[in-house]
Amino acid sequence: MPLITRPRLRPIIALTALTALACQEVPRAAQTARGPTVAPAGTEPAPAAPIAAETAEPAPEPAPLPPVSPGLELQDEPYAEARAKFKTKLISTDPAPQSYQNVPPPPGAREISYLSGGLKLKAWVSEPPADGRRLPAVLFLHGGFAFALDDWEMAERYRDAGFVVLMPMLRGENGLPGGFSMFFHEVDDVLAAADALAKLPYVQPDRLHVAGHSVGGTLTLLAAMGSDRFRAAASFSGSPNQIDWSSGHTRLIPFSPYDIREFQIRSPVAYATSFRCPVRLYHGLSGEERFFGPASQRLAVLAQRSGLDVKVVPVAGDHFTSVPEAMRQSIEFFREQQRQPP
Repeated sequence: MPLITRPRLRPIIALTALTALACQEVPRAAQTARGPTVAPAGTEPAPAAPIAAETAEPAPEPAPLPPVSPGLELQDEPYAEARAKFKTKLISTDPAPQSYQNVPPPPGAREISYLSGGLKLKAWVSEPPADGRRLPAVLFLHGGFAFALDDWEMAERYRDAGFVVLMPMLRGENGLPGGFSMFFHEVDDVLAAADALAKLPYVQPDRLHVAGHSVGGTLTLLAAMGSDRFRAAASFSGSPNQIDWSSGHTRLIPFSPYDIREFQIRSPVAYATSFRCPVRLYHGLSGEERFFGPASQRLAVLAQRSGLDVKVVPVAGDHFTSVPEAMRQSIEFFREQQRQPP
């Protein structure tokens, strides 16, 4: 049976007006005065040492903090705890909103099943190496709302770099069971796929990484907050702010568009201090990629202020042409993290 491909459906991205950066001032540390030194009784006082002028450098100003949609301010509760307690109220249980054509895996890949809750889902995974070695692995999350052959091809650089790649199909995609919940129940599927990847006999379970493009980039950020399984995470044009992302496309929203809490639990920017591994947020510099800059920068600044290794990395190109270079950089990033102690 010949392989059947389909034209790539570009992910839907809402472009909103970007307001000016809001800078926050932090008072500089006050200089402390020196008190006099008193000599012990019966002794001659030591000659007074010259008092050096204060030369301490002032504390650097913090990075500016871009504004955010009301309701998506930084939350005190960790994402994993908030999500475990949250009950989404879906008003639609339709399949994922994108057409698809199922195709057989190409040479070098095989299809497996994995369980997420009570759902039996599918994934493509690299064939085991011929020499029987255990290899580091990347859980790669595709863009859009359906899986296609070109998603598998996008992750070829990871396979060429010596990573086992597993790419899951999520609930409601490609004819699979379950309904679309827009970045909520899909996180369960991502973490279940990570469990399946870690159990493969040719994978090093302590060297798992997660990466994804567009919709998959958003899920990458949420997965890196929801589990400590990953060594590192790389998001390519993921959306930290789902209010902005879905603006003008309310037909995609499967819950009440007036419920701010539903958006909050799906927006990484509201839980920027919850990352449980180092993270890089890559995005392009042209076209609709300007949408990702301010929200990504806000997320990174908040994370860095809590001592987390989270950085934004702009890359030349648009939503698709920026990915090869971003992925090359992410491979270097992943290898660097592999050299760190578990």
